[in-house]
Amino acid sequence: MSKQALDQAYAAAVERYKSLGIDVEKALAELDKLSISIHCWQADDVAGFEVAEGDLTGGIAATGNYPGAARNPEELRADLEKALSLLPGKHRVNVHAFYGDFGGQFVDRDQIEPKHFQTWIDWAKKVGVSLDFNCTLFSHPKSENGTLSALDPETRAFWIEHVKLCRWIAEEMGKAQGNLCIHNIWAPDGSKDLTVDAYIYRKNMKESLDKIMEDKRDPKYMRDCYESKLFGIGLESYTVGSNEFVLGYCLKNNMMVTLDAGHFHPTEGIADKISSVALFSNEIMLHVSRPVRWDSDHVVIQNDDLQSLAHEIVRADLLDRVHVGLDYFDASINRLGAYVIGVRATQKAFLKAFLEPVEQLRQLEANGQFFERLACLEEQKSLPWGVVYDYWCAQKGVPVAADYIAEIQQYEKEVTSKR
Repeated sequence: MSKQALDQAYAAAVERYKSLGIDVEKALAELDKLSISIHCWQADDVAGFEVAEGDLTGGIAATGNYPGAARNPEELRADLEKALSLLPGKHRVNVHAFYGDFGGQFVDRDQIEPKHFQTWIDWAKKVGVSLDFNCTLFSHPKSENGTLSALDPETRAFWIEHVKLCRWIAEEMGKAQGNLCIHNIWAPDGSKDLTVDAYIYRKNMKESLDKIMEDKRDPKYMRDCYESKLFGIGLESYTVGSNEFVLGYCLKNNMMVTLDAGHFHPTEGIADKISSVALFSNEIMLHVSRPVRWDSDHVVIQNDDLQSLAHEIVRADLLDRVHVGLDYFDASINRLGAYVIGVRATQKAFLKAFLEPVEQLRQLEANGQFFERLACLEEQKSLPWGVVYDYWCAQKGVPVAADYIAEIQQYEKEVTSKR
């Protein structure tokens, strides 16, 4: 679409929304505030950059063999930088602990330090993004029989030290960038088959977390969130960090709850959980993903589940209390393309939510006008929100609509295909 045609289409869209009492410019101003935390692990299929690389474990699987995966921190950061150049808005980058810059040396998880992530901090400053961080409690010989919940006290001690160090690293990242670095905890502890003593593992997990949290960090620069999961591959029957356990621990200890869209029952959406958790927790970390049957981490697309999440957050006016991040990995398609599709889908869902006539819908609901409410919700689906998003992309100087496809293909030809 030419600039003239896009400008005309946008002007018509503005008038259409104005007739419904919606200020498009205000909606775009809200979208400008949405900073999405982009996960580093899509670019290399969750392999990490430790010298002693092992198999991906913990109920996680990255399927596919598309060429061009990042092989080191420099390649991964270059891929992220390219992806960011194709996205409107200002975003963050989420780094897992086993993506450190270890200089070709073996550094075990209980020995990592901020210095191993200095190149990440320097790069983030250069490109103008902020970092978030995750401890890595999977894909390690000491994670095969549990981590923070393991029966072996030496194993628990190893992982307690790892998480403590990760919280220190996150704090140093926050100080360097001058804003909050969110540190996410997820442990893959569980069992493939029936578990007799579920209580002892959860008791161990609680005690391990308690020891970790004794190490106080500045909440201005680092805050923890804790992520639950229903099951993983090889952990089908029992997960120590279930939703009930994680929710209980977080609420009791004033910790941020992480709600991952792919970590619940395949037919269970998490949008309805937002308003419940928000009444008892000051902040929520949201991991946007797309579950398909037993796989929790497909590339995010603009489907009903994602749209419901965005609507719930905006309708409840929770955007300043909900941190939005992505969490998926697909090794069967171009990895940069996966990033751009997922971020843009998330932005589009929130834009549609910002363009919703919420007050009108609330009034209809309060009046018991449920036919009218449903009719208005249906009519919204065909409003020209897509033109508004395209116009916003043009204003931000990034490719409009599907124009980013050619840029990714060119990058693949020049860069990733040569790896």
